[in-house]
Amino acid sequence: MNAVLYILIIVIALVIIAALAWRIASRRYILPCPVWMKGLLDPQFSGKVSARTEKTIRYLDLRPGMNVLDAGCGPGRLTIPVAHRVSPDGIVTAMDLQEGMLQEVKERARAANLSNIRFLKAGIGDGKLERDLFDRVILITVLGEIPDREAALHEIFNALRPGGILLVEETIRDPHFQQRSTINRLASASGFIEKEFTGNYFSYILTLEKPSGALL
Repeated sequence: MNAVLYILIIVIALVIIAALAWRIASRRYILPCPVWMKGLLDPQFSGKVSARTEKTIRYLDLRPGMNVLDAGCGPGRLTIPVAHRVSPDGIVTAMDLQEGMLQEVKERARAANLSNIRFLKAGIGDGKLERDLFDRVILITVLGEIPDREAALHEIFNALRPGGILLVEETIRDPHFQQRSTINRLASASGFIEKEFTGNYFSYILTLEKPSGALL
């Protein structure tokens, strides 16, 4: 029993060290979650929307015809149900650095018979987003993966229409976890104002608004 306990402690310690190393390295390098981990990002995908995803979508206050950006979309946990919500005239842009993630979203879109999803292979903050285009932007456990978070939020601010909403979701389980205070500080520097908060220190949803009178 002692040997098993020692091995378990070593494994846990190695996991913690790896997570910390990943977090520190991401301050200098772009280190998105690997494609092979897509099952961990969306373990419940079976054609049904999970309770967690439904909660996130409620805070987006979506309506048909909206233009939505899923920034750092991963395997499409939010992309697919959001595309259903804004159809038939709305559009969702699935944006990710990794072609493998975008390919997964494409396959899921085909299976769901969705044709209102655009695909953009790019990083947030790279200057690839059009200005004044989106009604909503989704940022799920992504901000901490971006070395230049200021540039990322500035680009998102410019890409939103006045009155548009950025939804940020963070959980302590993610090695790149960002505190609410950090996000508010970075977001306010770009011009965002906090609209709504739900959750706690360890897991939360934060919505940020681009003021209606904001200059582009």
